[in-house]
Amino acid sequence: MRDSRSRTLPLLSAALATFIFTTPLVAHAESSVAVGGTTLVNKGRVAVGRIPANQRDKFGETFGSGSGMSIDAKSWTRNADGTYKGSLWLLPDRGYNVAGTTDYRARLNTIDIQLTPVAPGATPPAGKEQLGVEAKLADTLLLKDNKGNETTGLDPANGVRQAEGGMPLLPLAPNGKVSLDNEAIARLPDGSMFISDEYGPYIYRFSADGRMISATAPPAAFLPMRHSTVNFSSNNPGPGESAPDPKDPTSGRQNNQGFEGMSLTPDGKFLIAVLQSATRQDGGDSSSTRQNTRALLYDAADLDHLKLVHEYVVPLPVFTNDKGKTSVAAQSEIVALSPTSFLMLARDSNNGYGQKGDKSIYRNIVAVDVSAATDIAGGKFDGDTAVAPKGVLDPSVKPAVLSQFIDINDTADLARFGLHNGTPNDRNNLSEKWEAMSLASVQDPKLPDDYFLFVANDNDFITQDGFQVGAAYKDDSGADVDTMFQVFQVTIPGLSAK
Repeated sequence: MRDSRSRTLPLLSAALATFIFTTPLVAHAESSVAVGGTTLVNKGRVAVGRIPANQRDKFGETFGSGSGMSIDAKSWTRNADGTYKGSLWLLPDRGYNVAGTTDYRARLNTIDIQLTPVAPGATPPAGKEQLGVEAKLADTLLLKDNKGNETTGLDPANGVRQAEGGMPLLPLAPNGKVSLDNEAIARLPDGSMFISDEYGPYIYRFSADGRMISATAPPAAFLPMRHSTVNFSSNNPGPGESAPDPKDPTSGRQNNQGFEGMSLTPDGKFLIAVLQSATRQDGGDSSSTRQNTRALLYDAADLDHLKLVHEYVVPLPVFTNDKGKTSVAAQSEIVALSPTSFLMLARDSNNGYGQKGDKSIYRNIVAVDVSAATDIAGGKFDGDTAVAPKGVLDPSVKPAVLSQFIDINDTADLARFGLHNGTPNDRNNLSEKWEAMSLASVQDPKLPDDYFLFVANDNDFITQDGFQVGAAYKDDSGADVDTMFQVFQVTIPGLSAK
């Protein structure tokens, strides 16, 4: 989500230089990486498409794009001519909030998709470079709390709804509504869904008609604390609200760094959730030491009572920025491949269309393997003991292993679709925030292990023709950032059997 108070590019000390990923300057048509005994193959982009920045939903408000995405596998169909059709759910976050949060009602959008992919490595016909994904807004569903009341994007300030009726403490805005800053979605076969948020950071379960059923609170180490009390504020006050004191939590998740990534394993038995960056006590209090984030693995046998069974430290990628300094990339989304592996989208900040910086240094999808990592679930690190004080990982803890898989900034691959990274900073320059991923089968008997990996941006509701919460607006960037879909064809052997 957008927060004008925290838009600095993070720095990391030279002591972490061994973790640096370098971005290749020369593109390659196909790449592969081994993860947990399986070789994943990236065959490159095969389609791109857009939804206009000034799109409005059925409530007449500016459409928000991909903080989270889930493709409806039941609807996904391969046509005789090699095209595909289906639908997906696209989750916006807390609304346009460049000048503070607003009373934007949490919601979920249904998008109808027509996919016309090119063959891997091929170039689309001239004039049709960005018509491979035809996406149309079909419906919008409001998300309500467990009492049937509307929810809000407003900062919860110092508000807490006390635990009751099987629900834990919940973030509460000054207007009495439960505050949600939604970031990831996992749809279940019965139509209900898990949705993760930043304020908690919590995992909520909603019914198919959008009513909150249950909420899972994380271990105590994740809860944002101020003055020894849970305080869910993100330091982005709405109209008439005061900033929290102190502005940052003393422990727990950092402001705007909650459960950014979440995904069900392919067999539906486990749910994985990952913090965007390290907790405050694990180095998250400084942009230069926030590398060691955590992944939680829940047993999802009881959908309303998720059971934490494993927890791992995931070292976020670091890279050399345009000033020659070492920086940490925040994670923006995950896709589970198994209980011990997942894809993770990680990126830099403040660069791209709609931002002052034009060229991104790091936007990558990495493969994460936790099979040999130390399981810290239920131990002292879930309490008041830091696992990485000042960003230095406890020597008794072995972190997950990361392997670079897809370079989203691949120059040649972007050019095939009329896109670029850097100048000119126009609508064909990728926008800043790529935060949604989901897989759909290629459904080709000759390629049983091939999938389309959909990746979408969070456009931060940036438009010159906006309308939300009863008021028109124009973003001061002068930009109109479309919702964009990029589709990669990938090979993931055995995924359906995992």
